[in-house]
Amino acid sequence: MDTNTVPAWTLRPADLRDLEPIVELRAAVMRPDLERLGRYDEHRVRQRLRDAYVPGHTSVVLAQEAFAGCVALRPQGGGYWLEHFYLSPAHQGRGLGSAVLLSLLARTDGEGTTVRLNVLQGSAARRLYERHGFVLEDEDAVDVFMVRAP
Repeated sequence: MDTNTVPAWTLRPADLRDLEPIVELRAAVMRPDLERLGRYDEHRVRQRLRDAYVPGHTSVVLAQEAFAGCVALRPQGGGYWLEHFYLSPAHQGRGLGSAVLLSLLARTDGEGTTVRLNVLQGSAARRLYERHGFVLEDEDAVDVFMVRAP
């Protein structure tokens, strides 16, 4: 496959069976940034997702009909929090993240709603969000909080 081509993809609603594959994906994807920040804990990285998982707000990303990642869009305060957006390393850097993000933003723009998120300090994901209109709202030693108006 051409590595510069976005694979055929879809979103499907998540359910409880998706929890553990998503937990393991999160642990793998976040490990380098968490280690760089001195915050990696093998149990905590998994438990935080288990504690926050709401299937009704989560979608599974399928690329060529296979599990490629996940994303959650959680309603809060008249807007949304974009969270738990993880793609397997095999699907990163090929436009899939942008394609998924654009589809979610088309929905939130259509609703006229603001989207907020946070990324770890130094995360490459910040550049993806900035390319799609997110701007810095606040930050601390660990997290960067970003916002995007409709």
